[in-house]
Amino acid sequence: MVSGDGARGERLGVTMMGGDVRTAAAVAGRCEYRGYASVWTAEFYDRSGTVSLAAMAASTKRIDVGSAIMYALGRSPVLLVAEARDLDELSGGRLRLGLGTGTTGQVKDWHGLSAEHLAPKVEELVPLVRRLWNLDQGPVIHEGRFHHVKIYPTTEMPPPLRREIPIYIAAVNPRMVEAAAKVGEGLVGHPLYSPEYVEQVVRPALERGARQGGKVGSVPIAGYVLCSVAPTTEEARRAAAAQIAFYTVVRTFEPILALHRFDDETNAIRAAFKNRDMQGAIDAVSDRMLDAFACYGTADEALQRYRHRFAGVYEEPLLFAPSIGHSAGPHRVMMEAVVDAFAELRVAA
Repeated sequence: MVSGDGARGERLGVTMMGGDVRTAAAVAGRCEYRGYASVWTAEFYDRSGTVSLAAMAASTKRIDVGSAIMYALGRSPVLLVAEARDLDELSGGRLRLGLGTGTTGQVKDWHGLSAEHLAPKVEELVPLVRRLWNLDQGPVIHEGRFHHVKIYPTTEMPPPLRREIPIYIAAVNPRMVEAAAKVGEGLVGHPLYSPEYVEQVVRPALERGARQGGKVGSVPIAGYVLCSVAPTTEEARRAAAAQIAFYTVVRTFEPILALHRFDDETNAIRAAFKNRDMQGAIDAVSDRMLDAFACYGTADEALQRYRHRFAGVYEEPLLFAPSIGHSAGPHRVMMEAVVDAFAELRVAA
């Protein structure tokens, strides 16, 4: 079994997944007060990553703010860069831009786009984003395989707050991991990553991508870590199990589940979801699955699980609390519990 040993010098971050915009701002301020290195926001069909990120930036002064992730293909490259420039300006140069395509189903059904060749699309997009970031230096004309932009600034345009911005790419399959290393500054690790998947699949793919991009040194991972902290172990366990069950339904993550031989659990969870039996899906999450993917329990128990399982796995762990089945109020309570419980582990930037 792979387990963390704390050997990698970690910066510690927190990701807001779920909740509302006011909670995002409040938790960001709490993270800054507690000494975390970064705070991130996610995006889904019911939550804009940019608006939540703006609230986080406006409510903090020092902590890095990042998107984990913003949808890369649901926006035009021009709009994507315009929003990112605004966010970097609002934060005073603290933005880390995390981009991801989402699953093939999300690309097709949510955005109405082709889900073919996603990794090559990202490899073409990121250099284009960098050119548009510096649009004040002259026109950008790009006729690529997937992206087409022709823009001539019609008025004098101020320069960005800084000439370069760190871009992180989210990935699960090895080909997209390679793309992240080839064109990005870092990888956003999925919540269902396990230490074994990182060691056996992700790190080798990062090395291949870095070589393709002519990079020297390793590409860092800012990886989600599911942390469920509650007054009782059972309450924390149930919340973590609901989150794991939610991800297990998505076929994109089958390589991770197969690596751990979770075939029986996967089949039972998917059957329950198909019958709209959420309780049955949660009950089908085994202790072995929980141990593979989550740090849960009382504050002390969750910390102990983290130290045993995830310490040292990522250059920057991104702690997040379960959001499935939680309304804004209870979700905020658990987010604050996670921030407070893990504060002793943070490493100052």
